[in-house]
Amino acid sequence: MNLSLAFTRLLFVILSIFFITTYMITGPEGYTMPNLFAGAGIGLLLGFGLIGFDLLFKRFNLRSFNIAIIGIFIGFLMGEALLIVFKTILEISAASIHLHGRLLEIIQVCLFLFGVYLGTIMTLRASDEIYVSIPFVKFSPQAQKKKDLVLDASVMGDPRILDLAASGLLDHHLVLPRFLLKELYAQAEISDEASRTKARRALEVVKKLEQTQGLELRYNDTDFPDVKDTMNKLIRLARLLDANILTADISRVQTSAIEGIRVINIHALANFLKPLMQAGERIKIKIQRYGKEPRQGVGYLEDGTMVVVNGGGSFIGEVIDALVLSVKHTSSGRMIFCNALDEEGGTYHGGYDTHTEDA
Repeated sequence: MNLSLAFTRLLFVILSIFFITTYMITGPEGYTMPNLFAGAGIGLLLGFGLIGFDLLFKRFNLRSFNIAIIGIFIGFLMGEALLIVFKTILEISAASIHLHGRLLEIIQVCLFLFGVYLGTIMTLRASDEIYVSIPFVKFSPQAQKKKDLVLDASVMGDPRILDLAASGLLDHHLVLPRFLLKELYAQAEISDEASRTKARRALEVVKKLEQTQGLELRYNDTDFPDVKDTMNKLIRLARLLDANILTADISRVQTSAIEGIRVINIHALANFLKPLMQAGERIKIKIQRYGKEPRQGVGYLEDGTMVVVNGGGSFIGEVIDALVLSVKHTSSGRMIFCNALDEEGGTYHGGYDTHTEDA
């Protein structure tokens, strides 16, 4: 929790105690110790209630809050309209309709609450159709657009983002924070060779992204001076823009899950797009090294997928035919398990040579 947020919460707790205590000791009974303690206790509970309300709505973004306010305002107008119609009906039919004062008040309250509720709910349900622009607030239809993607430093240091941007999937949706760009320029000037090289490579990727046709990379000048950690800044910016974060750092996923922000990792995306193999397929694979088990060999597909071949340990450095047994999904990606095939179509399995029958 940053200092400004802690100060604001403490200030409102103090104000709650002060106002409630002042109200209690200036009442008809005047200043008494019971009134003093009662006011301080009620004020303290009110302050903690405000903090609890803040924590409850922590994940609400500005757009949802503003739509709710507009809905309440529209509901208020609808409730007032219902009351005016109801009073007009009573005046017209005053001779035939007689309502008790208490019953009349209850009906008016119910009509007003009905109007406020109906107006608010209808506005929230139609939030995707709202498109208005007022100072400092912009609403746009979410049903017709994808969420923007805020770039972090790790993804800018990965050249694969250039191929992904050239595909057209990210057109008009990439957002680069200025505070992140400033950090990269600062790192490009420091004495540490590794950090300087990494920052300069990221800046080169940014320049190429700027030159990508149709991408239209956007810069955002919003900064959070009270936040020192870059990741926390990215999360706050993503919440402010109602956007996602595009990263190449696997640790980002765990950090953002606590904050309610969705992170898209290009490593996971690359694993998802790797070609699938089905059991029974034949593939050609170059055996590059020995496996963990006897007579096992290990090779790799062009996309880096590991292929474990039973009976492949005898063919190190050779390209052989293999029969796919299964595909396993692990935390590091996919692994394909196969049996080596000999020239006659037999498979090596458990040290024995078994031949497959032709279909």
